[in-house]
Amino acid sequence: MSFKHYLGRSLAATGIALVVVVGAGQAQQPAKEFEPQVGQSGKDVIWVPTSLALVNRMLDAAQVTPKDFVVDLGSGDGRTVVQAAKRGAKSLGIEYNPDMVALSKRNAEKEGVADKATFVQGDIFQTDFSSATVVTMFLLTDLNLRLRPIILNMKPGTRVASNTFDMGDWEADEKLEVKEGCSSYCRGYYWVVPAKVDGAWKSSAGQIAFKQTYQMLSGTVTNGNVVAPITGRLSGDKITFTAGGVQYTGTVADGKISGISKSGSAETKWEATKG
Repeated sequence: MSFKHYLGRSLAATGIALVVVVGAGQAQQPAKEFEPQVGQSGKDVIWVPTSLALVNRMLDAAQVTPKDFVVDLGSGDGRTVVQAAKRGAKSLGIEYNPDMVALSKRNAEKEGVADKATFVQGDIFQTDFSSATVVTMFLLTDLNLRLRPIILNMKPGTRVASNTFDMGDWEADEKLEVKEGCSSYCRGYYWVVPAKVDGAWKSSAGQIAFKQTYQMLSGTVTNGNVVAPITGRLSGDKITFTAGGVQYTGTVADGKISGISKSGSAETKWEATKG
């Protein structure tokens, strides 16, 4: 073998060894964990985190307890889901970005609530969240409006809280605000999904015709020749209205309303049936 051929083979072997050594060194370096950036693009909105102060104000408004199932739509880094889980509630985050989902799971592990806080990668408009008792979100108004018919078809009494953005002409039951621990996006809205009572009802008080606009009620109670206008509202399956100087309260369930009517100091049980 000539010296020239020997030197060439030696250098080639050395090069292979160097590549192996460098490759092994690179393989040992841990992968850098994903870190979200405020303003990063998402499927429907850019990512801006809700302050923990407002997160907790929203959960307070919804009176979250261990009996609840809280679903956060567009859950980002998982902070709302984690805070709900810290209150003992089963909670779920629906997030389109898989890196954010992985981050959320790590955050839940760090906070010791991974047994209650879960996350799925998915589209909020294609994922079923109908079993939630509480829904939270930080989306734009046009997205809220797309979600509104879905939410209004959920079980009466479902509580809904939104950071900053409303639901158009569905008036909020409560407006939320925090002044400490929050520097931007410090207001929110809270609703309770109302039962559906629009239309005709038969009752001992007469024929009732409810006109329902979300949780607000108008209409008439007709008894013989007397027609009394209705003013009232719903909160979940609870109904309260006044007609002809009489106050009616009750619970709506399975096409029936059962409750109490009060005129002056006199109270009477009353019922109404749909149709």
